[in-house]
Amino acid sequence: MANLKEVRNRIQSVISTQQITKAMKMVAAAKLRRAQDAITQMRPYAQRLNHVIGNVSASVGEDLSNPFAEVRPVNKVLVILVTSDRGLCGAFNTNINKAVLTLLQDKYSTQLAAGNVTLLPIGKKGSEFFARRGYKAHSEFVFTYSNLSFATVSKAAEFAMDGFVKGDYDEVMLVFNEFKNVATQIVRSEQMLPLVASADTVANKSNTEYIFEPSAEYILETVLPASIKMHLYKAVLESNASEHGARMTAMDKATDNAGELLKDLRLTYNRSRQAAITKEILEIVGGAEALAAQ
Repeated sequence: MANLKEVRNRIQSVISTQQITKAMKMVAAAKLRRAQDAITQMRPYAQRLNHVIGNVSASVGEDLSNPFAEVRPVNKVLVILVTSDRGLCGAFNTNINKAVLTLLQDKYSTQLAAGNVTLLPIGKKGSEFFARRGYKAHSEFVFTYSNLSFATVSKAAEFAMDGFVKGDYDEVMLVFNEFKNVATQIVRSEQMLPLVASADTVANKSNTEYIFEPSAEYILETVLPASIKMHLYKAVLESNASEHGARMTAMDKATDNAGELLKDLRLTYNRSRQAAITKEILEIVGGAEALAAQ
């Protein structure tokens, strides 16, 4: 039988762990509410903005050149991956890291072999994972979550846009977790640059004429960069909500597992205690019989 002191120590340790996981679940739930509200409010705006830009771009046609839509041979690639700064959130970060590895091996194996793949991690976990494996990466925007705002995320988007326009990168990919609900996060891999017309925009292309004030060129030059920044900001908000949902689910399961473990440990403790008492009684009875026999 297990030593009673050891079992008591294990029970106390599990109780402490259960209190921590329960507290972390409550903190994650509070943060999730705010993050979920933020992404819920962002989605309609982002979708409407993309719809308007698609219609305007379709109506303008090829009359205006768009540096962010320039399609060229893909020799150099930038991959933006959005993870978290902390762990204890299940497979949240692992899924992103695996998705990026699969993307590089399946789509960009030639560029990867030539050393022309650069990573831009947002979140410490993704940065650490690929740094250990020797991938080329920029670390300027790793700690974006420490001051999460549109202005902070815009700097990362500007870095990608400047690199694309200058020719440092021929394609920019974005990998992140899309928030569906508390228990479900969907890994998304999207082409951020060059801009491509969505299937809906192509299918719904009409002959509607727009009156631009000021010029169409000025509007596109102003709105398109804002749209790209909004795209990345939305992805970061999606990932932020997904992280808190994943952590809340993971801590909830950890709390339940600790409860099950406590039941087993208490049962073991009671059995050990009962066995110890029975042994003492037998020793007393045996000693009494020995004295009586003298």
